[in-house]
Amino acid sequence: MPARTIAPENIQGVLDHVIPHISKHLQAQANGAPSKPFILGLTGLQGSGKSTWTDALVQSLNETHNYNSINLSLDDLYLDHDDLVRVRTENPSNKLLQTRGQPGTHDAELSVAFFQSLGDRKTEILIPSFDKSLFHGEGGRAPIETWRRIPQGTTVDVIVFEGWCVGFQPLDEKDVRLRWDATSQYQIPTKYPTKTLKEHAIEHLLQVNKNLRQYCDLFMGPQHFDFLVHLDTNDLVNVYEWRIQQEHALRQRTSSGMTDDQVVAFVKGYMPAYELYLDQLRRGFFRFDQPYQGQLRVVLNKDRKVVETILSR
Repeated sequence: MPARTIAPENIQGVLDHVIPHISKHLQAQANGAPSKPFILGLTGLQGSGKSTWTDALVQSLNETHNYNSINLSLDDLYLDHDDLVRVRTENPSNKLLQTRGQPGTHDAELSVAFFQSLGDRKTEILIPSFDKSLFHGEGGRAPIETWRRIPQGTTVDVIVFEGWCVGFQPLDEKDVRLRWDATSQYQIPTKYPTKTLKEHAIEHLLQVNKNLRQYCDLFMGPQHFDFLVHLDTNDLVNVYEWRIQQEHALRQRTSSGMTDDQVVAFVKGYMPAYELYLDQLRRGFFRFDQPYQGQLRVVLNKDRKVVETILSR
């Protein structure tokens, strides 16, 4: 199966909304505002094509619009292997923290240090990298000598920061409890479940919510972004279908990969966060006191075709 590509008109359609914000950002810097790159967040459901969209956006920003642009995945900010082991060992009953992925499995200190480095042209910028193939697939931080480097003195105009929970914001504890209480413990069996909160103890959901709050305070809240693109769908069942399609393609290329049942189990691990945080993200990521930011929701159908784009402001 050939690598999936994004239609150029879809990429340009997104950038038509983003470019005016970039221009204002760079003009403000020319007028004396603090020098820092424009932070374009890209968030999307599992299997929605975040990496492919990110690559296409960066390529267009660089080659068509002449901005010096780079990208970073939230996946590259995972804790190193030993710390991932520590997290799951210290939380043996919390299924959400037994594998990497959830808030609490990323290196907040590394994340903050990276974003702070973007405004310093006097030093080389190192872009963190995580190797998922290390430690028999458990993953570990790639050797620092293999990280991408931005030479000293180079101005980075735009960074595209992508991740599955970029754009998620923590709820008040009472709201987490209300959503958990409202989910029936007895669900009609379904091939692709989208109501999973009761499969987790409320304390475990609150723990991840607390971790998300720390992320948002330090590097992933709306105050840290200039624009957010949200790859979404109107039916969460599509997330299962997308990931199964990706795994089938992987098996065709490499003769290895997860079974369909393993994919379903994998996606279920992310479903609680979708149940808790997607509604808020769809209502709007930025606060009303952030008038210069913008958000675009790109709605995909079962075939990952763009069927609608919704500009929050």
